[in-house]
Amino acid sequence: MGFRVFKYASPLLVYFGALYSFLGSGFVVFLPLLYAWVIIPALELLLPANDGNLSAAGEELARKNRVYDWLLYIIVPLQWGALVLFLWQMQEPQPVSDMIGKTAVMGLLCGTFGINVGHELGHRSNRVERWLAKALLLTSLYMHFFIEHNKGHHKRVATPEDPSSARYGETVYAFWIRSISGSLASAAEITARDAERKGHPAFGVHNEFLQFLLIQAALLLTIGLLFGLKLLGLFCVAAVIGILLLETVNYIEHYGLQRKATGEGRYERALPAHSWNSNHVIGRVMLFELSRHSDHHYLASRRYQVLRHHEGAPQMPTGYPGMMILSLLPPAWFAVMHPRIKKMAGAGAPATIAVG
Repeated sequence: MGFRVFKYASPLLVYFGALYSFLGSGFVVFLPLLYAWVIIPALELLLPANDGNLSAAGEELARKNRVYDWLLYIIVPLQWGALVLFLWQMQEPQPVSDMIGKTAVMGLLCGTFGINVGHELGHRSNRVERWLAKALLLTSLYMHFFIEHNKGHHKRVATPEDPSSARYGETVYAFWIRSISGSLASAAEITARDAERKGHPAFGVHNEFLQFLLIQAALLLTIGLLFGLKLLGLFCVAAVIGILLLETVNYIEHYGLQRKATGEGRYERALPAHSWNSNHVIGRVMLFELSRHSDHHYLASRRYQVLRHHEGAPQMPTGYPGMMILSLLPPAWFAVMHPRIKKMAGAGAPATIAVG
């Protein structure tokens, strides 16, 4: 059990690589990007996937082991520390290539730690953990994700109503626009409805979406006043990179899968067959088991360390990092994914082709 806990500390290699990048110059600036987008995808093409699950006893031990939680908690101050270091170091005169590389590395942290770990903590019921989730999402200016993901995406996943479920034949670039705009609109609608249900004005001080916008605006104002417009712009670029990393993950997670309609506005329960799964270990660990996405949607309250492989879940040919790169090349993505989707639909699987 000790080694199993330790392996989830390995994503900190990316973090410490990022610190080294922020403090360095030249080739070392790009080392975290090389690790994330070249070394990991290459290894996952060569290494076999592992579809093993914990035993009932092992799962119970993992569930009770608080070290798994503390590994997430510690990322909050680390992420904010990295952001401050990034802003501080970027004030120094340096080559344009270093500025580009460091901004991309900060964007990588915004996606992998800011949003991904914020996603995991956002599913917890503990108020402190949910506050930590919001603090992480703030570093990517994507706090509304906390609202839309939990109250929107998990209810509407793999349906035409879900802006975060990619449609068959849709490119990742078109999806980015539809998902980002649709998620913002969905979060605004959800919070307005929640406020009215509690007897408050739809768009007043009790609207959580508006609260998040004000908090993000306060962060932007603070960065602008302390570090200037140039650094404010670079932070915004890093945040956008983090957002696009998240939305690319959203794209690959449910691409072309759709739940069967059971009536007007009603669909079958979300099953493991409605999310693309990956059992490639390095990507799983780096993203705190996010790639075991089928089980996450089947039971959203299950913590990352005990997520399971399901035999009926559609499997990606490689890990999430490699599939994210593939998605940026739509013809190659369609050539790989469409035969798999059509084979599933032809076999009468619960998933169907989501055309249009």
